[in-house]
Amino acid sequence: MTGLIGRDFLSLADLSPEEVRGLLHLAAEMKAGRVTPQCRKVLGLVFYKASTRTRVSFSVAMFQLGGQAIDLNPSVTQVSRGEPLADTARVLDRYLDAVAVRTFDRADLETFAHYAEIPVINALTDFAHPCQALADLLTVQEQFGRLDGTTLTYVGDGNNVAHSLLLGCAMVGANVRVATPEGFEPKPEIVERAQAIANGRSEVTVTHDPVAAVKDANALYTDVWASMGQESEASDRLPHFQPYQINDDLLAKADREAIVLHCLPAHRGEEITESVLEGSQSRVWDQAENRMHVQKALLASLLGAA
Repeated sequence: MTGLIGRDFLSLADLSPEEVRGLLHLAAEMKAGRVTPQCRKVLGLVFYKASTRTRVSFSVAMFQLGGQAIDLNPSVTQVSRGEPLADTARVLDRYLDAVAVRTFDRADLETFAHYAEIPVINALTDFAHPCQALADLLTVQEQFGRLDGTTLTYVGDGNNVAHSLLLGCAMVGANVRVATPEGFEPKPEIVERAQAIANGRSEVTVTHDPVAAVKDANALYTDVWASMGQESEASDRLPHFQPYQINDDLLAKADREAIVLHCLPAHRGEEITESVLEGSQSRVWDQAENRMHVQKALLASLLGAA
């Protein structure tokens, strides 16, 4: 993956389909222990949002590569006292080898990328969650031995996760269906971009019918109905989203061998039931583990170790 050295990773759209497949292959090889790249580099974690999986998986990935991660919580840096983001980015550029930014507004991520010459990684914004989508694709690939021709159905809010799944599935030839209540659809420009990438080779569908969306699907996926920063809207959203809950009845309408995915944290009894999340078809914990493997492959590629 030498072609990724020094590049930013702000969106899956920054990569070609071949590069996405290459990252997934490298992640699988590294997970199996067949490839063990090393890079003694330093990764900075600038997280404006709470995090468990992203923070820990990036930290462990960097450690396993032979490097180090530094947690740069904005509340204990000069950003909390009003230092401009551009100034922070230029200073960190002189200390670090890469930086992962987890924030609300994608404009903040783009500011970092503009002012820092080191690789800048999108560890989540309100618009996209590309590292999560890489882990999701790896999980589907592990389960079915392929991505081409599989069907992933996402049910719930047309949020950052939905955006990245639309792009990621289209890039690897998987069919992707997104079912949301009216008014909560993914951004039209993302849907159009995914359809252009798929170019008729795979299906890209947005619908308001969850039952039709899950028919014969190989993977059912959901996320919380109110993302970080939207908690005040949660009670208002519930009536709209209740028909989009992944439960035993909805799962029964998918393919018999379908798997269930959730990017976590999960609100049991809301977007997903306890029986499905903890059931035999759930691959949620494998999916969470795969965050570390795909991010390790990404870091190795961006930092020239792969």
